[in-house]
Amino acid sequence: MSVAASAAALLLALAASLALLASAEPPASERSALLAFLTATPHERKLGWNTSTPACRWVGVTCDAAGSTVVALRLPGIGLLGAIPPATIGRLPNLQVLSLRSNRITGTIPDDLLQLSALRAVFLQNNALSGAIPAGVGRLGALERLVLAHNNLSGPIPFALNNLTSLRSLRLEGNRLSGKIPSISIPGLAAFNVSDNALNGSIPQSLARFPEDAFAGNLQLCGSPLPPCSPFFPSPSPAPGMSPSDVPGAASGKKKLSGLAIAGIVVGAVLAALLLLALIVFCAKKSRQQSGARQGPKAAAAAGQTRGVAPPETGMTTSSSKDDMGGGGGGTGTSGSAAAAAVAAGAGTGEASRLVFLGKGAGYSFDLEDLLRASAEVLGKGSVGTSYKAVLEEGTTVVVKRLKDVAVARREFDAHMEALGRVEHRNLLPVRAYYFSKDEKLLVYDYLPNGSLSAMLHGSRGSGRTPMDWDARMRSALSASRGLAHLHSAHNLAHGNVKSSNVLLRPDYDAAALSDFCLHPIFASTTTRVGSGGYRAPEMVDSRRPTFKADVYSLGVLLLELLTGKSPTHASLEGDGTLDLPRWVQSVVREEWTAEVFDVELVRLGASAEEEMVALLQVAMACVATVPDARPDAPDVVRMIEEIGSGHGQTTTEESARGGTSEEERSRGTPPAVPTP
Repeated sequence: MSVAASAAALLLALAASLALLASAEPPASERSALLAFLTATPHERKLGWNTSTPACRWVGVTCDAAGSTVVALRLPGIGLLGAIPPATIGRLPNLQVLSLRSNRITGTIPDDLLQLSALRAVFLQNNALSGAIPAGVGRLGALERLVLAHNNLSGPIPFALNNLTSLRSLRLEGNRLSGKIPSISIPGLAAFNVSDNALNGSIPQSLARFPEDAFAGNLQLCGSPLPPCSPFFPSPSPAPGMSPSDVPGAASGKKKLSGLAIAGIVVGAVLAALLLLALIVFCAKKSRQQSGARQGPKAAAAAGQTRGVAPPETGMTTSSSKDDMGGGGGGTGTSGSAAAAAVAAGAGTGEASRLVFLGKGAGYSFDLEDLLRASAEVLGKGSVGTSYKAVLEEGTTVVVKRLKDVAVARREFDAHMEALGRVEHRNLLPVRAYYFSKDEKLLVYDYLPNGSLSAMLHGSRGSGRTPMDWDARMRSALSASRGLAHLHSAHNLAHGNVKSSNVLLRPDYDAAALSDFCLHPIFASTTTRVGSGGYRAPEMVDSRRPTFKADVYSLGVLLLELLTGKSPTHASLEGDGTLDLPRWVQSVVREEWTAEVFDVELVRLGASAEEEMVALLQVAMACVATVPDARPDAPDVVRMIEEIGSGHGQTTTEESARGGTSEEERSRGTPPAVPTP
């Protein structure tokens, strides 16, 4: 047989195999189970499941190689709302992977899921599941990854997890689990996290090999790797059914005491009480004398520094934009010792009143007393606090951000600031120093005099203002993207608050820097944070738990803001709240009025880069996709913007390398995975 004939026969066989595979179909019971699940569960995104196409080709459904049974169901971030209906997913007997993460699923974990003995991976994180983790989970003997993080689960961690001998990853952080951690002894367990719960007691020795972060946020936990437990030996209590007289030694206490013994006990008790009272009076008097001698001069100095200056909230006017200007930026405000007003209360609390410098902040030569004497003006008030421009006596200018509503203790605050202090990149504005006391928490940043991208785009439109040209907008887009990519890839940190007022312009406008990054862990969880406005991704339900994909959505809104000149935080034309910029752009493009999208100031400037503008619009729309997994990663956004135009600032290859765009860095910090969600 000739080579041509052999090739033809091979192609025919392959075509026949593909045709057979296309016609293969899971049992009718599995199709009906999937349709019943989707019908009974409200969802924002239309999936297009219907009986006219094979179930194996439905969005999110994966079948085995023969197409004969469903082995995976992946529907992350599609807006599922409500409880998982019973007798739906539980009717997929060969299901191996279940991923319903980043939705709004409520209710308890259904019992019928615990009958799926083939399950190897369950991803239900970032939902609103409640109730206890059922002990029946121990029957899933093939389970390798169980991720239930960031829900509202309560009750104890079941000891039955020890039955999961194949388990490699157990993620339970961010719930309301209570009680002691059971001794989980699974040799292959490589990823474990129970942080941010209400667990107590000592950490089992079998789990002491995991890092401190895996247990943080449980105030009553102790033992390695956390600080050691305090010794506590309660008095023995009677066992059930025993009277107090049955406790050993109780009988001897029933003997009558003599009158002389009773008198001696009374006299001794009176003398001891008098001695104790005298000691208390003496110590209190001495303490007051020492306190007055120690605090008098300092309190007087602080009073002198702040005399005549009202507190920042009441006695100072803000700049023209009350949106937060981040770590730097121009603006006009009332001068005065605002820094002193901000920290005077904390300086007198008796705590260690000192600035802690981080990274390159060690190059500064001022201390807290210098900051107290600095003149200052308010730059803006934002979601995390008020920013001041502080000019020190020796000429140094810095930005001091006075934080509000900080919800973590000193140790957690210190550790988080140390992590942020290690971030260095041209397109990021890191924390240079911080101050922590009971009443005040301050961050110190470098001062960038050119202000924020928000002020440049939206401030005082009209005569006498120089509009932002296309090249400057492209440089800002590329800078913000590179800064975000570096955070994600090199440090595994989510920004959590990407917006134009947090993009600060460097001198000569040749680059920009993202500020206020990764501050969300130090604040209390909340479903809304003032100032996030139209930048927040639709799947974001808790401001303390941003994701990389949510950051990319915010970046996409920022790109649309650069293109349209419209601010997502301004009121919509219909007066129904903030402008939904992605939806507005989609409606305009749908009517084939794409030219109407772009900022009129670009048109007036005669911008001759229509192709680049349309290309950046396409990148922005990819970033604001409703489904998180459909959005590109931040390093991919950098690459796409660099390909649009190479004449807008920094060298692309070197900067991208510093931003950490390699596949190795993208996967850094990800726990070992068999199936992926």
